Amino acid sequence: MQFNYQTRNKEGQIQTGTVEASSREAAIILLQKQGLYITLLEEIGGGPVYTKKITIFESISKKEIVLFSRQLSIMFKSKVPLVEALEVLAVQNQNINFKEKIIKLSEEVRGGTSFSNALSQHPKVFSSFYISMVKAGEASGKLSESLGYLAKHVEREYHLMSKIKGAMVYPVLILFFSLIVFLLMVFFVIPNLTKVLEETGQEMPLITTLIIGLTDFLKKWFWLISLIGVGGIAYIIRYYYTKEGKKEFDKLFLKIPSIGPFLKMMYLSRFAENLSTLISGGLPIAKALEITADIVGNSVYKEVILDARDRVRKGETISSVLKLAPEIFPPMFCQMTTVGEKTGTLDKSLMDVVDFYQKETERTIENLLSILEPALIMFLGVIVGGLMFAVLMPLYKMMSF
Repeated sequence: MQFNYQTRNKEGQIQTGTVEASSREAAIILLQKQGLYITLLEEIGGGPVYTKKITIFESISKKEIVLFSRQLSIMFKSKVPLVEALEVLAVQNQNINFKEKIIKLSEEVRGGTSFSNALSQHPKVFSSFYISMVKAGEASGKLSESLGYLAKHVEREYHLMSKIKGAMVYPVLILFFSLIVFLLMVFFVIPNLTKVLEETGQEMPLITTLIIGLTDFLKKWFWLISLIGVGGIAYIIRYYYTKEGKKEFDKLFLKIPSIGPFLKMMYLSRFAENLSTLISGGLPIAKALEITADIVGNSVYKEVILDARDRVRKGETISSVLKLAPEIFPPMFCQMTTVGEKTGTLDKSLMDVVDFYQKETERTIENLLSILEPALIMFLGVIVGGLMFAVLMPLYKMMSF
């Protein structure tokens, strides 16, 4: 493989040329051994299409961001220069897409760009929260501590979301298999049993007639029902991603029994943890509130947090604004915020709140699963049992005579 490069030597003079190496990482190491600082490195040609790796589906997962943040924090604390740490992480990374981005980060930092500005060029990978924490660390001279805060924060977020996703796997599987069983019954089992019932010529019960009629209707109009269903789901998704739709759905989700309280605990935990981490990193409270509002994930909370930001700039306290929205910020949360503001330990008070709500969130997940799992199994049993009972009941009556 050949690469075009642009570098600077120790005197700052720009040099360009071509280097041949087995990989991009090998080219970087080769140029660095010559005492050159890389500012640009591009592969020439690229070879046949079939030899290229497909990276369109190789997205960067939350877990990879967690590992990157943790390893970078450890290496930086061990006094490893930032550029060298990034190059080491790039070499050992297995995700080609992420590897290329880390290499670009190291090249930009080596070229004189600040780490936060380099990160800001990859907004799909690194959030505004992530970039702001690094920027605060650079401004305060505590980048090592900021990276440590980031690693812990991203790790907590990852574990919480992993737990939620893991909890949803079983219910989704049950619902999926319920749909498969229902369709098999409608298109294969019931039609065959219906033929047997019709051959007997006896009068069928009302429930059996209704089930047979429903089966015939679904077989005849299944394509139209599917089309309407897909169209309806597509419209709902599209509406959800509009500003008005997001606001309406966010309000609706918070009002759903069982799910609403769970979501509130998750948003409160996210708000408290993000705000605490940003304040600990040295950001002004107003700026920290602004960033937190963008990443809390709910427009109802976002409005209140932005209102708090505006009022804080005018000299008011955060707790005084949160108390105006008791339906989403409970008294305990507001009281802990008040204590933190009065004692000057707002970041620590918020982390106490985070610990409480994360434990409550985990308990809620376990409680919901303990109720949901048997309920879904019963739901599947009722569907299959009800269909079979409606169709087999006439056969049983016929055999009893």
